[in-house]
Amino acid sequence: MATYLLTGGCGFIGSHLAEALLARGHAVRVLDDLSTGKMENLRPGATLVRGDVSDAAAVRAAMEGVDGCFHLAAIASVERGVRELLATHRVNLSGTLAVFDAAAPRRLPVVYASSAAAYGDAGPLPLEETTYPRPLSAYGADKLGCEQHARAAGQVHGLPSCGLRFFNVFGPRQDPKSPYSGVISIFCDRLSRGEGVDVYGDGEQTRDFIFVADVVAALLAAMDKASPEAPVMNVCTGEPTSVRTLAETIASLCGVALDLRSKPARLGEIRHSLGSRARAKAALGLGTPVPLRDGLAATLDWMKTAGAAPGYSSSHPTNQAMPAQSSTETPTMTSVASGHPNRAEGSAAPDGRSDAAGTPASSPETALGLVR
Repeated sequence: MATYLLTGGCGFIGSHLAEALLARGHAVRVLDDLSTGKMENLRPGATLVRGDVSDAAAVRAAMEGVDGCFHLAAIASVERGVRELLATHRVNLSGTLAVFDAAAPRRLPVVYASSAAAYGDAGPLPLEETTYPRPLSAYGADKLGCEQHARAAGQVHGLPSCGLRFFNVFGPRQDPKSPYSGVISIFCDRLSRGEGVDVYGDGEQTRDFIFVADVVAALLAAMDKASPEAPVMNVCTGEPTSVRTLAETIASLCGVALDLRSKPARLGEIRHSLGSRARAKAALGLGTPVPLRDGLAATLDWMKTAGAAPGYSSSHPTNQAMPAQSSTETPTMTSVASGHPNRAEGSAAPDGRSDAAGTPASSPETALGLVR
C-alpha cells in the first residue's frame, strides 16, 4: 500500500478522499492549517501536519517519504480574490508551485484540483478541455496558471501530474453556515427548516452539479493517469440543472412547499455552465454519476444526522453512494512549523476550497458561481 500527502484533507472533498484512501489500506498524511477545514473532518487513522501550503519548507517536510500527492488546498473564493488578490494568489498558485517543487526531485505523481472557473465565459456548451479558457476571476486565472505550471514542470522536470477541473461539487460535510458554502447546502439547510430561498433572476440559470462520491472516484483514478504530459480533465456530470429545478427537488425531498423569492438578476452573471465528461469517462473509466436526487437525499440525511437540519426526515437511502468508511482508529497529529499559521487552505468550496466554480456564498447565486 502507498502513503499519500493530501493537502486540504480536513475540508469537504479532502475528508471524503482521505476516507476512501484509508479504506483501501493506504496511509494518509494531511497538510491543513484548519483555517476553514475542521478537526472533526480528519479521518481516523490519518496523520495531520498542521501547516500552510504556501510555505515551501512546510510542504517539503510534509512530502518526505510519501508516494504521491493529492493537492486540494486553495482559497476558492472569487470575492476574496477581488479583495485580497495577492493573498489568494499566494495560496492558490504559489501554494501549488510549492507542491510541484517538493514533488519534482523524486518525480512524485501529483493530482491537483483545478476548476471550471478556468473556463470563465468560454463559449459553446458543453465545455470541453479543448475549449480556449477565458477566466473572468483571479481565482479562475490562478487555477489556469496551475495547469500551465504543471505542464512546464512535466516538460522541465519530468513531474507526473493530472489536473481535474471540478464543476459544482456537493454532498455531506458541506457546511451551510460557511461563508464559502455552495448553493445546494444553503438550499438544503433553509428548505429543511421550512424557510424560503432567494433566486436572482428567473431561476432558469443552469449548473452542472456533481456529487462528492463521483469526485472522489475521479481523484482516485487520476493518480494512475498522472504523467509528464500533465493531462487536464473535467469532473462533471454533463447534465444541466436549473436553480428552480434544484430548489423544487430539495423542497420535494424535504416534504415542504417551495417558497421561491425572486430577486433582480445580477450583472455579469454567467447564465449556463455545463461540462463534457467524455475525456474523463474514457481516461479514468468513470461510471454513471450519482443521480442528483439521490445525492441531494444523502446530503439532507447527513444534515439531519449532523444536527444541521432539525426536523428533516427521509426514507431515501443516505450514504450508499459514499466511499467506504475507514477504521475507528484515533487520528494521529504532528505539526510542521509554518510562517503563516492562519493561511486558509484545506477545504473545498462550498467549504471554502477547491471545488466547482469556487465562489463564496454571500447569496445562493454567488455560491453557484453565477457572478464572475
